[in-house]
Amino acid sequence: MEARANLKYLRITPRKVRVVADLIRGKKVGAALAQLAYVEKRAALPVAKLLRSAVANADQASKGQLDVDQLYVKELQVGQGPSLRRFMPRAMGRAFKVLKKTSHISIVVGDEVPGRKKKPAKRKSSAPQAKA
Repeated sequence: MEARANLKYLRITPRKVRVVADLIRGKKVGAALAQLAYVEKRAALPVAKLLRSAVANADQASKGQLDVDQLYVKELQVGQGPSLRRFMPRAMGRAFKVLKKTSHISIVVGDEVPGRKKKPAKRKSSAPQAKA
């Protein structure tokens, strides 16, 4: 079971949001929310809110049958949104461009453990083996 949530046009630079995203990627939802509560970064609040939204989406999709304690952060992507262009006045009538960057965040939660893949069945080799 997977559920996703998206946040677009967050007025924090993607580089600063990625610092927070790297802390919780691959963790259980409860542990991730607990860690975000104590991170002193401005991006921690919107990321925590987005994570709670993804958990609510998973609960809604399963009609309340899903155990929320088993959810993991499967995927967390931070992309760059459009930049707002502003000008800063400088000496002698000049103006420098200032870019106010925005972020797009996408989160996927699931009940499977990330990184753990099912083992493929062993196949017998059909070619004869050389004897040493």
